[in-house]
Amino acid sequence: MITDKLNTEFWIITDTHLIADSLHDNGPAFVRMQNTSQGKDLVYQEVALSAFCKMAQEKKPAAIIVTGDVTFNGELISTQKFQEIFSSLTETKLLVLPGNHDIYDGWARSFKGEKQILTPQVGPAAWRQIFKSTYDCSLSQDPHSLAYSVQLNPQYLLIMLDSNIYGTQENFTSPITAGQISDDQFVWLEKQLINARKQHLRPLLFMHHTLYVHNPAVNRGFVLNNAPMLRQICKEFDIKMAFSGHIHAQNIAGPVGKTPTIEVVTSSFCSYDQAYGVVQVNPEKVTYQRETFAMKPYLTKVQQQNYTLTHFHQYLKEIQLRNLSSNSAIPDPLAENQPPLIKQVNELFLSMNYNYFTGHNHISQEELNRIHDSVAYQTLEAQHPKFRNYMRTLYDTTDHSNLETTVEY
Repeated sequence: MITDKLNTEFWIITDTHLIADSLHDNGPAFVRMQNTSQGKDLVYQEVALSAFCKMAQEKKPAAIIVTGDVTFNGELISTQKFQEIFSSLTETKLLVLPGNHDIYDGWARSFKGEKQILTPQVGPAAWRQIFKSTYDCSLSQDPHSLAYSVQLNPQYLLIMLDSNIYGTQENFTSPITAGQISDDQFVWLEKQLINARKQHLRPLLFMHHTLYVHNPAVNRGFVLNNAPMLRQICKEFDIKMAFSGHIHAQNIAGPVGKTPTIEVVTSSFCSYDQAYGVVQVNPEKVTYQRETFAMKPYLTKVQQQNYTLTHFHQYLKEIQLRNLSSNSAIPDPLAENQPPLIKQVNELFLSMNYNYFTGHNHISQEELNRIHDSVAYQTLEAQHPKFRNYMRTLYDTTDHSNLETTVEY
């Protein structure tokens, strides 16, 4: 058991995509990778995670849970560096799950000058060894996967599922985006839930892939292949909350149909505004609140002389702007002297994406109608018809929040 306190909290981060500084020289090959990294920051994650760890040392949550894609592409050295960064925690446990980029990822590379160089990958055994302090906290470990369970306190059981598909040895192919829970892991999971019921423990699920469809236009490879089976188990055992990552977008969904589970996806820590989730539990309820990490107070004096680090959220936003531009959705959004209409189109598309990925996308139907009726939106749809279905999913007019939720017992 991590703590005997009935009132406690833990934090969630996901998709940190750390590539260790020692694996690159900021040369041309690495710069090209950063510029095509789909909006992820690859340069400063050692600094950002170290600063986040300092905040945890100060505020002392019971645990920090990482729901996968710890590394950029499963580099052994990056995995070791992640553990090293968080090894300074004294009163907070680190609980880590792999993502689809973490185990036997054939894209694992270091970068030197113009070259990308193969670098050792992480396998399941190495993962367990590197994160030994995590698995030492476990109540049970699935012998067939990297799944495990941890008793948080006298009332809550944390079940950490391994939803990734990977082979049995190093390979040279791209990581598999899709995920599923294996039959053997389902057997282990049911045993955990039966035991939890006997012990009057309330289970909370954690995994990399999602239980539900969070975006009807973009969900292939994000939702578990066998999600209906897991949803049925959630129904049978009345699992009220699940937490995941993978989609990089802040979103809360559920319950769905007869499945009572609310699923929370926290957005990527290395993108947009450095989101993390604060989960508070007590005998009556569980609450989730999305927070943004302002790392400036936790930087060293030398780091505080770096303009990018002290204005980090603006830097992350500019990465996203360039990513959207490189995908040919819009012209260069940072270019000067744009015609007024083009500028309006750019600003609209950027704000729609930013609000969606950060979970600030709830607006009234009237506001949505005004956006759809605007010249800028109609121009955007006309110029990029392939984005039409996607753009129609970016705003939410329902009455629930993607930033916070509460489950009562």
